[in-house]
Amino acid sequence: MRHKMAGRKLGRNSSHRRALLRNMVTSFLEHERLVTTLPKAKEIRPLAEKMITLGKRDTLHARRQVSAYLLDDRTAKKVFDTIAPRFGDRPGGYTRIVRLDYRVGDGAERAVIELLGSGLEERKKAAVEPEKEKSGKDAANDAKSDD
Repeated sequence: MRHKMAGRKLGRNSSHRRALLRNMVTSFLEHERLVTTLPKAKEIRPLAEKMITLGKRDTLHARRQVSAYLLDDRTAKKVFDTIAPRFGDRPGGYTRIVRLDYRVGDGAERAVIELLGSGLEERKKAAVEPEKEKSGKDAANDAKSDD
C-alpha cells in the first residue's frame, strides 16, 4: 500500500522528475497554457500556484525563490509583473485542468492546464460571436423575403 507516499513518480528518478517539473512549470507560466498528460498536469498545478502566490508577495526573498525554481529570468519577471497582479484579490485556485482525449501513440490521457483569465475564454467568445451575428442577419433576411 502507498500510505504516506505523496506525489507521482511519473516513471522517472528524482533528479529527472525535478528537472521535468521545473521545465514544465516554466513553460506553463511563460505561455499560460500547456497541453500534457493528466498526471503531469496534476503535479504541475501546486508548483505553479506556489510560484504565483510568491509573486503576490513581491518581496526580494520571494523574487529569489521564484528565480531559483524557474529556469528563465524573463518568466520569473512575468510572474511578478503580469500574472500575480491579475490574481491579487484571489486567495488561490489560479489554474484550471481540462481533460482532453487519449494520445494516439500510447493511450495516455491528455489534459490542458491553463491560468484562469488567460484570454482563452475571450478567444472562445470572439469565435462564437461572429456565428451569432451571422445567424441574426440570416434571420433578418428571411423576414424581409417573407414580406
